[in-house]
Amino acid sequence: MIDITLLGTGGGMPMVNRFLSSTLLSFKGRKILLDCGEGTQVAMRKYKTGFKSIDIICITHFHGDHIFGLPGLLSTMGNSDRTEPVTIIGPYGLKKVLSGLLLSLAYLPYDIYIIEKPNKPLGIRARKACLEIEEIDDPNDFNGDIIMRSLELDHSCHCLGYSFYIKRMPKFLPEKAELNGVPKEIWKVLQRGETIDFNGKEYSPNMVLGEERRGIKLSYITDTRPIDAIIDFVSDSDLFICEGTYGDNEDLEKAIKNKHMTFEEAAKLALKAKVNELLLTHFSPSIDEPEIFRQNAIKIFPNTTIGHDGMKKLLNYK
Repeated sequence: MIDITLLGTGGGMPMVNRFLSSTLLSFKGRKILLDCGEGTQVAMRKYKTGFKSIDIICITHFHGDHIFGLPGLLSTMGNSDRTEPVTIIGPYGLKKVLSGLLLSLAYLPYDIYIIEKPNKPLGIRARKACLEIEEIDDPNDFNGDIIMRSLELDHSCHCLGYSFYIKRMPKFLPEKAELNGVPKEIWKVLQRGETIDFNGKEYSPNMVLGEERRGIKLSYITDTRPIDAIIDFVSDSDLFICEGTYGDNEDLEKAIKNKHMTFEEAAKLALKAKVNELLLTHFSPSIDEPEIFRQNAIKIFPNTTIGHDGMKKLLNYK
């Protein structure tokens, strides 16, 4: 299972009652941060999410409402005795942007690893100390916990969407293990999906595990026009977090000009992609109460939720 907290649901500029874009994913005691708009660490304190265990930060693009909170957050993490490395992922140009943005941070007690526009899926393994991340060639051969993908979107600058597939291990079958003569001492190792040599013989996970089981899919798309590639990318998501910068259909011209989406356009993507739930976020400063425009989305995709700062979601395996 995975916990989601919307730290900020605003776009453009911070409002008195709305922080800027940021979403926090919590998995097995560790955290992944999606965007880091101005005020993100304040929101973390307000909603009591914690920040010291953030191992991965995914930046969609380099507009200020998505990254201006980054220097302060990284500094605070350093002042809180963080020593494990932090991986920052983002579009082309990430290294150059961070070199300037983090210039004021003369020293951090941890290393920062940068992954610029990943060309392959990324595999994530949950360890006790941190989330480990690596490029993978074949997701089907990855025995870790999460498979992360990215997609180039259509915004006024390079922008990435992200999807996360939280894997579910096949069911452990003790009767199968006994039938295959697997010693009980190594059951736990094989249950974790690892192959092991024991007493001169190789034992593999398929000797103790059942059929594959569906995991959880979470997709995050913000700051883009609705392009066809998004449909396949977010297809069958349990939760599709999507921008809804403009609630009113009369603002379509603005959405096209500024390369954003309306509630209705986001709902059409959710319908075509056959997702389970659509969660709208990234609201224009001109929208005081996004709920007013909810009908524009639910008339197309009924299972639509209007996000708000501090909203929490828990996704469980089915």
